Amino acid sequence: MRQDEIDDQVFDLYDEYCHGHIDRREFFRRAAQLTVAGVSAVAMAEALLPNYAEAQEVLFTDERLKATRVDYPSPGGTSGEMRGYLVTPSGEGPFPAVLVMHENRGLNPYVKDVARRFAVAGFLALAPDGLSPIGGYPGNDDEGRTMQRTLDQAKLRQDMVNSARYVRSHERSNGKLGATGFCWGGGTTNFLATEMGEELNAGAPFYGSAAATDKVAQIKAAIQVHYAEDDQRVNAMRPEYEAALKANGVTYEMHTYPGTRHGFHNYSTPRYDPEAAQLAWERMVAFFNEHLN
Repeated sequence: MRQDEIDDQVFDLYDEYCHGHIDRREFFRRAAQLTVAGVSAVAMAEALLPNYAEAQEVLFTDERLKATRVDYPSPGGTSGEMRGYLVTPSGEGPFPAVLVMHENRGLNPYVKDVARRFAVAGFLALAPDGLSPIGGYPGNDDEGRTMQRTLDQAKLRQDMVNSARYVRSHERSNGKLGATGFCWGGGTTNFLATEMGEELNAGAPFYGSAAATDKVAQIKAAIQVHYAEDDQRVNAMRPEYEAALKANGVTYEMHTYPGTRHGFHNYSTPRYDPEAAQLAWERMVAFFNEHLN
């Protein structure tokens, strides 16, 4: 089912579901109460669930990369240990390092694929699994979302800081670090920018919560922010964030993609907008090449 065949009311319900405000049962119960142009909204709701079988642009067997599971220390984090998905380009390197952070449900196949795409583009990419201290991504987003809510959020963010430092200092890294993420990972990208100072060279958050205004002065990285046009919760934070970036002389750019919704880069659901996602990807890769090489 195409995006334009799904009613706005169903998209709004899905946004509540994705962000943990309602569970799967409530999502479908409320969808069942809607009738749109004589069609049950349940079919629309089902179409919005991710299809990870189709969410692969680069296979893990691709000869242009090597993908491995890595374990590394995470002092001050959830358990003191972390696990991630490290993807190295073919060739000797060294390579600019990029941290790829997942949404609010753990390291699912979509985010792994993004890491592989970065490797094909010439970056050493690490996609940490914030759920690894409690067993790792469980294989479906519903359980992953529930698991992530149980974690101490401050410790989870520290796990991401430690992951960033791990890939930055990796033997195949050139010592330059970029970070990106989606939804929760986008907000965490902004958080890393305030916490890591000169350790982070560039950040490219996608539709994530803005950095705390009183900490923007600590940002040393260049920032490239990607917004969906129809994303009221996230976009409401933009004016204050942009004003703080300007006031503190941070190098930044912000892009809003017309006609898009929260999650437009994720090609496993109908919220995916191919043209906007490709443009955002090209902008981000060029931005990282500029600041990490």
